Amino acid sequence: MKKYIALFLLVFLSSCQVTETIHLNHDGTGKIEINELRDEHSYMQLMGENYSKEEVFRDTTYVFQDLITKHSETFSRLPASEKAIFQKFGTVKVHIKKSSFEKEFRTTITQNFTKIEQVADLYKTEEYADDIENNYALVAEEHYYSVNYAFDGSVFKRIVKITDSIELKKQQDKIEGYKTQVSKFKITQPYILKYHFSRNIKTVSNPKAKISEDGKSLELKFQIADCLVNPESTNLEVILE
Repeated sequence: MKKYIALFLLVFLSSCQVTETIHLNHDGTGKIEINELRDEHSYMQLMGENYSKEEVFRDTTYVFQDLITKHSETFSRLPASEKAIFQKFGTVKVHIKKSSFEKEFRTTITQNFTKIEQVADLYKTEEYADDIENNYALVAEEHYYSVNYAFDGSVFKRIVKITDSIELKKQQDKIEGYKTQVSKFKITQPYILKYHFSRNIKTVSNPKAKISEDGKSLELKFQIADCLVNPESTNLEVILE
C-alpha cells in the first residue's frame, strides 16, 4: 500500500493541473469549483511504454450527502465532531471521468454557497468519501493544512493554516525527493486560482496576481509541488472597491 501511495503522489505531483475557481456575488453567495486534470504529455513521460497499455473507463457523479445516506449505519456511529466535519461536505458534488480511450482524466468538485465561510475543505473530499465508504478512521488521515475562506462584503480572504507541523516536515521531505526523481522530465504541474467578483478589485496581497481588464477578476499561478511544500504561500487577501 505504501508503495502504491508513493507512486500515486509521484504521478499527481508531476502530471496534474489544478484550477480553483470562485464566483463570488455581491450578496456573498456564489460557487466554488476545483478541477483536477491529468496532463497527458507529462503523464506519458512518466509511464513510458505502459502509457499505451492503459485501459480505464469511469464516468461517475455523486453528491456527498448521498454517501452519508447510503452508509448511514457507519455514519451514525461516528462521534459528533466527525459527523459535523462530514456534514459540511453534504452539498459537495463530485464528477470523476477517467478514460484511457479519450485520454481524459478529470475530477471536478463543486459546491454552491450562501456564505463562503460554509465552503468545506474541498481538497479532502475524495479522501473523506473513501473514509465513509470503507469505514476508515478520520484521525488516520495525513492532512497537515486546511483551506478556508472569508468575505465581509469588501475583503475576501483565502486562509491556509498548517494544522500538523510534524506531518508537514514529513511531506516536505517526500516531495523534495519526488521533485528530484522527475527533474529530468519536462512536466507541467500548474496550480491556478481564478477568482471572480461583482465589484472592481482595489488591491491584492500577492503581487503576482493578474487582474482582468474589467478589474473584477484575478488569476494567480503556482506550481503544485511548491504549494504542497509551503501551503501558506497560497494565502490571499483581496480588497474590493
